[in-house]
Amino acid sequence: MTFTTDNRRYDLDWLRTLAFGLLILYHIGMYYVADWGWHIKSDHTSETLQNLMILTNPWRMSLIFFISAMALALAQRRSQALKLFGLRSNRLLIPLLCGMFIVVVPQVYYEALSQQLIEPGFINFWWHYINPNTALLPEHHSPIGLLTWNHLWFIPYLWCYSVLALLASPVLNMLAKQLQRLPGKVALLTAMATLICAWYFLRQAYPSSHALVDDWYNHAKYFSVFIAGYLFALQGNWWQKVIVYRRWFMLAAMLCYSLIIADRNGLLDSIPASFAESVSGRLIVGVVLALNHWGWILALIGYAGRYLNQPTNKLDKDGSLLHYCNNAILPWYMLHQTLIVVFAAWLKALALPVAIEAVLLIALTCAGCWVGYEIVKRFWLSRWLFGLKVKLPVVNSERASSVTR
Repeated sequence: MTFTTDNRRYDLDWLRTLAFGLLILYHIGMYYVADWGWHIKSDHTSETLQNLMILTNPWRMSLIFFISAMALALAQRRSQALKLFGLRSNRLLIPLLCGMFIVVVPQVYYEALSQQLIEPGFINFWWHYINPNTALLPEHHSPIGLLTWNHLWFIPYLWCYSVLALLASPVLNMLAKQLQRLPGKVALLTAMATLICAWYFLRQAYPSSHALVDDWYNHAKYFSVFIAGYLFALQGNWWQKVIVYRRWFMLAAMLCYSLIIADRNGLLDSIPASFAESVSGRLIVGVVLALNHWGWILALIGYAGRYLNQPTNKLDKDGSLLHYCNNAILPWYMLHQTLIVVFAAWLKALALPVAIEAVLLIALTCAGCWVGYEIVKRFWLSRWLFGLKVKLPVVNSERASSVTR
């Protein structure tokens, strides 16, 4: 089969769906790990679960930015930059405002409630939350009071990166043509070097904040990944090479992950601290982190390109599952963390065995997202607020024609 980037890439649709599904499981896991702060915490924590979550932690969001940039580059072949700007603005900024004023409020409420910082009463709390001059929880204020985007930080970052890429699209498209003769190895080394420099010079000075304006390490990491994804999508030869060498990328990624876990569990403590803190030691760590990061991303791109680039497969014989996921992914993303926090708070009070609690939390979160999407998609206002096409789809042409008679 001839490799082409001209047709619809079903592998990107599937990979985006799987990445956001993984994000839901990751945020459920955040409830059960002790070392990482989150809105509320279970009384049962697991070190093993935390080690497993470290598997995806370094590259999970980078993969989503990479795929989003690839989709933008491919879409620009069919649409003008101005049209794409309007489309992304409408489908990102409106849901962001909806999320900040409505969806994420229970997360802030239950977090403050679990820390005994407020009295019960959600409506009263919401009025304080939307008031930028509120005196409630002053130590948690931002420049706009208690208002926050919490897990929706990805949306403003994606919008900003998309705008910058669209503004620079003539340069990027010209650069993409010049890069066609560049060996993929050189491109990979350049991407790794960029990530190593960001980690070496910015990680400690600018720890992750997700606040957009001062998050320079994350910008250096995610924006470079975004630009790499944009350029990569336009290089059919690189894409084909990644599919061919997917096993080697997976092997490199697993090796680097093993080293990271070994270090975390003290198996590398015999290395002298003086060497670990030296320039050479830090550069070696940077190489491991960069290879782990890009190894997983390219391995998944490769496996998806090999096995998922078709409209149907054994799990989705008529394509209906992928169609549902493509439409439901943004509402599910907006709703999932709030549902996790709410259901976790309710289940915690029942003091269930942790295995039963975890299964129930996963089931309730998925059921809540499904019900939420089923409600959202039925009304034009909720569709607009959650980033869906406002025009309702015609389910049955015969039924639609009878309505107009």
